[in-house]
Amino acid sequence: MEPDRLALEAFNEAPIGIVLSEDRMIRMCNDRFAEMTGYEKPDLLNQSFRMLYTSRAEFERVRDIGFEPIRATGHYTDQRLLRRQDGSHIWCRFRARALDPVNPLAKVVMSFAQVFDQPGSVALTAREKDVLAGLRRGLTSKLIARELGLSPRTIEDVRARLLKRLSVSNTAELLAKVSLFN
Repeated sequence: MEPDRLALEAFNEAPIGIVLSEDRMIRMCNDRFAEMTGYEKPDLLNQSFRMLYTSRAEFERVRDIGFEPIRATGHYTDQRLLRRQDGSHIWCRFRARALDPVNPLAKVVMSFAQVFDQPGSVALTAREKDVLAGLRRGLTSKLIARELGLSPRTIEDVRARLLKRLSVSNTAELLAKVSLFN
């Protein structure tokens, strides 16, 4: 098999979603990414990543959180919730590498590995999703609060509500239990 054809086959059949973006527009993606999001590949190409987030504010916040690290180092990693075509959500381990160090969002290669689907029996509010995303990234309540423009006490209240609803006694158990929903 020709090297270019082999590379394209490997890209399309990779076990994780892979995307090439330009200025937050999906320019190229593999079959796994399309499958994860519930879209047909042609419906994703040349579309803004905005379509995969619940709101414009969430879309902008995600950009703002990762911009400085990717600008400083050329790469960024977190875990995030993406909205599928049918409106359901999927948690992904997200990794990004900037191809243009001068303008880090100009061209970015990204990978998305499914962590778990939103549990059907536990409906998470937008605030709970945000707090859980921060906890999965290892942030403290104070840092999550700063990121979301809330008080640390509000974050602690949300965390306590999640602990109670999922019948766990600490954050480690919460994250372990939530990671089982796949």
